[in-house]
Amino acid sequence: MQRRRLLMLGLACALPARVPAGVPSAELWQRLQGGGLVLLVRHAATDPGIGDPPGFALAQCRTQRNLSASGRRDAEALGALVRAHGVPVGQVWSSRWCRCLDTARLAFGRAEPEPLLDSLFQQDAGHVRAATAALRARLAAPPAGANTVLVTHDINIRALVDESVASGEVLVLRPAPGRLEVLGRLWRPG
Repeated sequence: MQRRRLLMLGLACALPARVPAGVPSAELWQRLQGGGLVLLVRHAATDPGIGDPPGFALAQCRTQRNLSASGRRDAEALGALVRAHGVPVGQVWSSRWCRCLDTARLAFGRAEPEPLLDSLFQQDAGHVRAATAALRARLAAPPAGANTVLVTHDINIRALVDESVASGEVLVLRPAPGRLEVLGRLWRPG
């Protein structure tokens, strides 16, 4: 029995270590520290619901579905994690929806409203294709030495990279000719 345990331990030590799901690898952190990548962030958790109430206005946060208390904490925690790993952050672009702007500001201290990141919910297919193509073109060459941050909505992320993410989750992308390559997931609250 003792010999079998030692053999199993030896086999376990010989196998490559696996990173648990949802935990970024050291290699992903190193790549981010080098800059030139894109952090694609779905806004943090909101009050329950889908979409926004009828008659909402972009300029009036009180008319929209906004971040919940846990969403605000998650956004702050994301920013602390990025800073703790020494990840250089360049431009921070955000959908003009308050839940996205708040996520960006809480995590990264700033947000530049970007209409290309506005929600594609209930938009026609032609508009979705045009907005997605324009955003890919704009991301073709992120600045060297820093990473670009995009804070947007799940539907936009699915249209851009065909991935579904949880509220507050972050995908790390590398611009490639004509597309954005998903390198990994950086953060998933909860």
